[in-house]
Amino acid sequence: MNTLAQNTPRAGPASRLVISYAAIKRGTLWLLGASSGLALIEPSPYEVVFLLALFVFALTGIRFSQKLLPLAVLLLAYNIGGIFSLIPWMSDGDSVRFTAVSVYLMITAVFIAGIMSQDAAGRLETLRRGYLFAAWIAGFAALLGYFDVAGLGSIFTLYGRASGTFKDPNVLGPYLALPIVYVLQRILTGQVGMLRGLITLSVPLAALFFTFSRGAWAVLVVSTALMIALTFLTAPTAASRGRIVAMSLAALVAAFAALLVALSFEEIRSVFEARASLEQDYDQGVTGRFGNQLRAIPMLLEAPNGFGPLQFRWLFNQADPHNVYVNAFASYGWLGGLSWASLTVATCYVGWRLVFRPGPTQLHAIAIWSVLFVTILQGFQIDTDHWRHLYLLMGLVWGLAVLGPDGAAPDHPSRG
Repeated sequence: MNTLAQNTPRAGPASRLVISYAAIKRGTLWLLGASSGLALIEPSPYEVVFLLALFVFALTGIRFSQKLLPLAVLLLAYNIGGIFSLIPWMSDGDSVRFTAVSVYLMITAVFIAGIMSQDAAGRLETLRRGYLFAAWIAGFAALLGYFDVAGLGSIFTLYGRASGTFKDPNVLGPYLALPIVYVLQRILTGQVGMLRGLITLSVPLAALFFTFSRGAWAVLVVSTALMIALTFLTAPTAASRGRIVAMSLAALVAAFAALLVALSFEEIRSVFEARASLEQDYDQGVTGRFGNQLRAIPMLLEAPNGFGPLQFRWLFNQADPHNVYVNAFASYGWLGGLSWASLTVATCYVGWRLVFRPGPTQLHAIAIWSVLFVTILQGFQIDTDHWRHLYLLMGLVWGLAVLGPDGAAPDHPSRG
């Protein structure tokens, strides 16, 4: 035995596989971001990876700052309102699933906010890379579908519009806005070269265009303008601000040229002109989108528990509210509606303060808040309450708002 022990080589430091807790957690977060764009099936891979991330972080401990209480309490009140509203509809499977998804999304937002208390810059960068990977997968699928490569149009399009790995082009488009804004910001600030940046932008940007979603186009344009303005205002030097102006003008010229090329094709131009109209047929009239919303308001003032989850459509010509704030009162009652409105106001207060606070995560905060703020405004035009990326962005903004100037939560040290 002694001879055997003496002749058995011992593993030295160089031969051991050492994986730190920080690396495991970052890897899990990359998977979370990378799976966020796969929404064709239910439950989606994102749900599965989120449970994995929750397990990994729970094993190593998650510390929640008291400053996250408004987020948690308002989301909880919102969902309690939804549960009360669900009671008369417990036999409706779709309504039960709708409410369950709302509770799940609440947990994801609070979880994301909580894990930002440590290694915030590293975790943000990991999520950014994973999200960009997902955007490329979703965008590439959207382009394959739009051009009907190998007959994939039946899977990756809806009504002739690119939907990619999402069920709805109106959700795919806004989802792609964040990675595009992120890449543009990195070009403006010199973190990535123009050529490499344009290549990185190519697939997500083309896919967003071919969704032919007015909301998505507006989100991208306004988010980009807001990001440029905030990045310019917070730039540390005159040279940095000069670069931002020059690169913004160059990007604008490139985008205009690309649009002219795309519109030179008759098939694309005809759909673009139809979709670019401010009002569509389904928007107009007493029974149109906006007419339904106006008719619903006096009815909701007399219904403390709302209409019930997903019941709006049965009262208004099988049409959804297309307004997240109307839907909050319709599907979650007065308690849910007031909680969602309060959360929106609180998030705007937190977000606008966050972007002007110097620190290692400021550029991340500007890119995220630019998209989230415009998505909040977009809620007046579409039901955003079950968009996974909305809760991801909301959690990130609240989580970053807790951090001190050094990028760490004030109540414990910065570490991975």
